[in-house]
Amino acid sequence: MPRFASTATPTPAELAAARNVTIPDLIAPGLRVLFCGINPGLWSGATGYHFAGPGNRFWPALHRSGFTPRLLHPDEPRQLLELGLGITNVAARTTAKADELSAAELREGGLALRERVANHRPRVLAVLGLGAYRTAFGRPRTTVGRQSETLGDTQIWVLPNPSGLNAHYTLDGLATEFRALREAVERMDTAADSRQ
Repeated sequence: MPRFASTATPTPAELAAARNVTIPDLIAPGLRVLFCGINPGLWSGATGYHFAGPGNRFWPALHRSGFTPRLLHPDEPRQLLELGLGITNVAARTTAKADELSAAELREGGLALRERVANHRPRVLAVLGLGAYRTAFGRPRTTVGRQSETLGDTQIWVLPNPSGLNAHYTLDGLATEFRALREAVERMDTAADSRQ
C-alpha cells in the first residue's frame, strides 16, 4: 500500500518526509529466495514499495535473470510472493544513500536478519550488497556468489547491490549474477521434487 497513493512520483517534500521511516518486509514462510537489500531508499519510504527508486535495477535484473516471467514493478509485490520470492533489508530505516548507515546499524541488522531467517526458513538468503554483508555478518573477505556459511538449512548468496549508484555492475552484469542464483535454486527445486 503506497504512502502517497495520489502521486506516481513522490514530491521533494514527500521524499524528505520519508527519511528514517520503515516499510514492511515482503516475507512468508518457506520462500525459495529471500532477497535482502541494504536498506530502503527514500523513494521506497515515500511509496511503501521495495526497490522503488527510478535508478534501481533490482526488478529488471530479476526479470532478465529469469526469476520472473515478465518485468514486475515495485507496486506488484504479491506477484513476487506467488513466485516464492520475498524482500527484506539488513537495516530497516530509509536513507538517501546506504553509506548513511553506521557499521553498528549493519551489525544489529545482521542479528535481526538471522532471526527473520530462522523464523521464515527461506531456501536461500540473497544479500544484495557485498559491503553490507561483510559488515553485517563479520566476513571481511567475502566475494559475490554462494557462501560456505549457512543459516540453519538456508544457503547464503551475496549478489551485487542493484542500486543505480553501483557503477561496478551494468544491468547485464547484475542479471548474470542473479541468473547464477536462479539456476542454483532450480537445481534445489529439482532435487527436492525427486525426494518426494
